[in-house]
Amino acid sequence: MGGQAKGKKKGKPKRKDINPNLDPRFVGVSPQERMKLRAHEKAKKKSAEKYSVLQLLEKTEECMDSFDFEMARLFCQRALDVESSNLQALDMQGHICSELGDTEKAKEAFLRAVELSPDVGHSKYMYLGQINTGQESVDFYTKGIQVLLSALEKQAQITQSEAAAAAPADEDAELPTAKDVCVAYCSVAEIYLTDLCMEEGAGDKCKELIERALQYHHDNPEALQLMASYLFSTERNQEGKEYLLKSVGLWLPAQEQSAASSSTDEDMQNEIPPYESRVTTAKLLLESEEFEVAVDVLEGLLEEDDEVVQVWYLSGWVCYLQLEKAKELQEREGREVTEEETEEWKSLQEVARSYLTNAKKLYIKLRCDDQPMSEHVEQLLGDLGGELEGEEEDPLLDEDYEPCSDEEEEEEDAAEAPMEH
Repeated sequence: MGGQAKGKKKGKPKRKDINPNLDPRFVGVSPQERMKLRAHEKAKKKSAEKYSVLQLLEKTEECMDSFDFEMARLFCQRALDVESSNLQALDMQGHICSELGDTEKAKEAFLRAVELSPDVGHSKYMYLGQINTGQESVDFYTKGIQVLLSALEKQAQITQSEAAAAAPADEDAELPTAKDVCVAYCSVAEIYLTDLCMEEGAGDKCKELIERALQYHHDNPEALQLMASYLFSTERNQEGKEYLLKSVGLWLPAQEQSAASSSTDEDMQNEIPPYESRVTTAKLLLESEEFEVAVDVLEGLLEEDDEVVQVWYLSGWVCYLQLEKAKELQEREGREVTEEETEEWKSLQEVARSYLTNAKKLYIKLRCDDQPMSEHVEQLLGDLGGELEGEEEDPLLDEDYEPCSDEEEEEEDAAEAPMEH
């Protein structure tokens, strides 16, 4: 027994090695947190023994490709535990945290990457530009553009050298392109059109930046649309409309073809601007009274995602505006309303009510917080006769109806089944 007691005493100093007072990481830390820290250290050591950083990053990429960002974050953090200054891991961590809505952690990762490699890699500056505002955002984008232009210049020199040596250049999708420069200039221009619009000379800077963007990619739909927005803001509406229609004409056929064939062709998808950009397109088309084109754009958006309140709202509003315009034309001509017009107006009214009813229901379901839009929906529904009730309360609006995009089909639909949509 005495020997056993001595053995226990000899064992006690070893337990003091993990005393929180002897390890600064554990000072002031609760027992539960100490357990987590030890588990993390154990996992870190195990990861370093079992996987290389390259393997961990491959796992991270696989998870990102399958949109499992929580698991991607775990693998990426393991890679950074092993190699804290790995630029690829920092870039991935920034992207992952952005996707998960952890803006502060994303910013921390990208700033660390900037610190380690300020003159190589433009994407970190683009993301920092996105998650900041005002002049700080402009500064990050501007630095990113400098890095982009420098990379493009080096790329051109390498290409010329290879051409001179008659060696074919390897294609690399990750290399910067003129389109990247165009998008970056557009990002800065948009800030001068919104956040910094009250700054002295903001309008001139905005126009100059869009012009530079178009120099690098003259048929970029988003750059053309941004120029349209700028022209509308300076009351040059006709010029703005021309740029807007040119922009839409570059991608709308691809959207329609994609919807008709349920295609997932990557090249076709790359022609179509992001969803939010196309929502802005629809708003500008309404502003410029290009209602038929707006209908086509909105139908494509609903086909893609039918749980966006704003798209239902805009779809109802465009039908309302079409109805008002038709009535104004008839009054201006000072003639009697024809039977065909009566049917057409009735159809437009009911379809507008359907869209707006869906907008209101979805607004409540998703607990949206856009009071002006909610109030406008109520106002429009009031003008149109209120919400649809009964069986018509939840109409399938996205199946066949194409309001006013083809007059003959519209009249037939109005005469046969104006309420089905």
